Amino acid sequence: MNFNLDLFVTPVIALSLVLWGYIYFSKLVKNRNRFHKTLWAIALLAFGLNWIWEVAQRPLYEGFVFDLEHISFCGLASIADMFMVILLWFGFALIYKDIYWIGQMKGRRVFWLILAGGIGAILAEMRHTTAGNWSYAQDMPLIPWVEVGLSPVLQFSFLPLIIFFFTKRIVNR
Repeated sequence: MNFNLDLFVTPVIALSLVLWGYIYFSKLVKNRNRFHKTLWAIALLAFGLNWIWEVAQRPLYEGFVFDLEHISFCGLASIADMFMVILLWFGFALIYKDIYWIGQMKGRRVFWLILAGGIGAILAEMRHTTAGNWSYAQDMPLIPWVEVGLSPVLQFSFLPLIIFFFTKRIVNR
């Protein structure tokens, strides 16, 4: 794990886009309470579930030691992951012209969400491993041809789906 400025560029861009998305969609929604409840549910679930995943997969990365530095790094990674999940929500809301699109999670939408998350994870892992921000331990299963870890790709392929599923249930209570 290598802490450098490059490691923070993507989260800063993501935060800027999240702020833009928040401003844009908050002007369009009729029920701001529902919008805020949905946003908070996504944010908290995304941070929590990604933090659990990050800590659980840390042994698959070089230099893993269960200490405050690594747990803090997992927290930072989970914040970045949270921003990316919110960006998926906003991005698909633009495509579907509906901020509450997660209420209609059926076949094609699930497919595109999994595909977008998986491709995003592959690109991010390629960028970060090439830059030397982190490297995989020998136990990390790699995806052939792209040589990136299977665990982070599965994380971003399926956690957003799970997060949106539970968000829909929370908001519709």
